[in-house]
Amino acid sequence: MPETEFDLIVLGGGPGGYVAAIRSAQLGLKTALVEREHLGGICLNWGCIPTKALLRSSEINHLLHHLPEFGFSAENIRFDLTAVVKRSRAVAKQLSSGVAHLLRKNKVTVFDGSGKLAGGGKLAVEKAGSAVTMLAAKHVVLATGARARELPGLEADGKLIWTYKQAMVPTALPKRLLVIGSGAIGIEFASFYRNMGADVTVVEVLDRILPVEDAEISAFAHKAFERQGMKILVGAKVTAAKKSAESVTVTLETGTKKTEIVVDRVISAVGIVGNVEGLGLAEAGVRVEKTHVVVDEFCRTGVPGLYAIGDLVGPPWLAHKASHEGVVCVEKIAGVAGVHPLDVTNIPGCTYCRPQIASVGLTEAKAKEAGHEVRVGHFPFIGNGKAIALGEPEGLVKTVFDAKTGALLGAHMIGAEVTEMIQGYVLARTLESTEAELMHTVFPHPTISETMHEAVLDAYGRAIHF
Repeated sequence: MPETEFDLIVLGGGPGGYVAAIRSAQLGLKTALVEREHLGGICLNWGCIPTKALLRSSEINHLLHHLPEFGFSAENIRFDLTAVVKRSRAVAKQLSSGVAHLLRKNKVTVFDGSGKLAGGGKLAVEKAGSAVTMLAAKHVVLATGARARELPGLEADGKLIWTYKQAMVPTALPKRLLVIGSGAIGIEFASFYRNMGADVTVVEVLDRILPVEDAEISAFAHKAFERQGMKILVGAKVTAAKKSAESVTVTLETGTKKTEIVVDRVISAVGIVGNVEGLGLAEAGVRVEKTHVVVDEFCRTGVPGLYAIGDLVGPPWLAHKASHEGVVCVEKIAGVAGVHPLDVTNIPGCTYCRPQIASVGLTEAKAKEAGHEVRVGHFPFIGNGKAIALGEPEGLVKTVFDAKTGALLGAHMIGAEVTEMIQGYVLARTLESTEAELMHTVFPHPTISETMHEAVLDAYGRAIHF
């Protein structure tokens, strides 16, 4: 029988939970991890990783239909959707297996089942309604994640109305697709299906798509998607959905105007709710607000020995945020010197649509709302040699600086590979760099990253190539 007494137990094996468990073991704590389904959580199995595999396939499909621009020709270009999905699932399986290996390597004891707080530092583990074991530890970290939020009347049925899970494993390509919600998840699926040839309509209740992004980036993306043939409706909401055998008639309301459209499938991407049910939170005295556990800067719930991290504690709902919270939480528990709370303004956000979108820090509007006098720089990809050579001239980099101190308040990017480039600005913010350090940094030529330098220079009237 496995041990049941530990120094620390982690409930949930996603990117927050498994990282917390590994770091705990590295620090010498006897550690257990309880996971009810897949190691790696939603991210590795049904989110971040498999969607990127799908999006890669859609990028290739797009490029294959533009071969003449690069001096090539091909006939009868087609794809096998089953093979596309199979590759995505294989990528997810490979990485989930890798997490299991890492946990074994670090001597973390893994229990297969669901966990519920049982008081006094105990956690009851069960599987399929049957008790597995009772674990005990001085410290318990909750990392149970979140799930898709569903709108009344638009609950997923797995056939006509999909959440991200069904959207990731289609058996056939819908000819007409409606995506409700234009955050990262909605836009990534809209981009995938449009690039694979579907007729895609995106509905957003707010006045612009990608509402957490800077307004200029949002507007740039809107135009780019429409040029690709995507239909985008903002300030609109779905008020009814009538199903038939193989289609859905959706009623859309924009102001006082009502219209109906018929689509083959609907993807609901309207946010997430925390997995707080069945954990024994109320009995333990844990405070929950809007389906998320309330914690302090070191992920403490206020109940001695009980902590929570990741999507369970609220936005931003990002895997890298969850992982970092896991490290901060465990290091604080272990008494590591100099542990700093997570600064959410230094967490980059990435959307892997075409063109890609990435950002960190404050938007121009938020910076002004916070009382900053700002200096703003821009640089378009069309002024960058590498972008043009790659056939990717569609893009923009925007920087926001404090006019008095030169502090980099925010950076916002759209274009090819910006999700790889944003880390440069993230590092600059972490190091509290000013425009002076960024101006004096030498960027390699020819690279798309030169746009980042030029956007800094432009904020101070010094752009060279535009």
